[in-house]
Amino acid sequence: MSGTEKVVKPYGEGESKKEEVGRMFDAIAPTYDLLNRGTSLGVDTLWRRKMIAELDPAVHHRVLDVATGTADVAIQTVRRRGVDHVTGIDLSAGMLAYGRTKVKQAGLENHIVLEQGDSENLPYADASFDAVTAAFGVRNFENLERGLAEMHRVLRPGGKLVVLEFSRIRYAPIRWGFNLYFGKIMPLIGRLQSKDPRAYAYLFESVQAFPSGEDFLTILDRVGYNNTECQALTFGIASIYTATR
Repeated sequence: MSGTEKVVKPYGEGESKKEEVGRMFDAIAPTYDLLNRGTSLGVDTLWRRKMIAELDPAVHHRVLDVATGTADVAIQTVRRRGVDHVTGIDLSAGMLAYGRTKVKQAGLENHIVLEQGDSENLPYADASFDAVTAAFGVRNFENLERGLAEMHRVLRPGGKLVVLEFSRIRYAPIRWGFNLYFGKIMPLIGRLQSKDPRAYAYLFESVQAFPSGEDFLTILDRVGYNNTECQALTFGIASIYTATR
């Protein structure tokens, strides 16, 4: 990550961002799925569907889902695209516990494995996966370029990266409304339903600091990806980024 990029941490108590993010997601795991629905007014389900549609089951047999959380993307990747196997990795044991329950309820234990690990130091061999996905996770990396480089390393040559992430909105009326809802109303909701209301404020702050759009494509190019593209979603509230190794 370049020195010009702001590092936003949930608590700012002296721990590394990685430690703080892990602690935050452990705390909000019981309400995380509800948080996603609320933050996006339910549109995140459509965004994930578009993201997963970027995968080709005839080519992408083995997929790594980085920052898998409660395994929404992993489950939908198998259900919607018929991918053979998805490995999900996440820093938070609390999130993975909920994810494993969902995988079991979906009857997909033979297709999905969830593992705890560091997305910036992936425990997999070079060229292990046909595709790597990440939904609403890369902005939580402590070192963005290192995490993206690790994702690049474990992709096979010609493999595909698909990232779904919130963006800084450029269209003023939409930006004002989104910032009011995401920055003011959601933290109030968080105080009522979450054990860690600070997490709601952090999510807004991390979106504002994230190098979205062309800035993110520039980072992907610098790390070594090819064919980098950005597709804006819903007035630019979120974006899908694709690239190949």
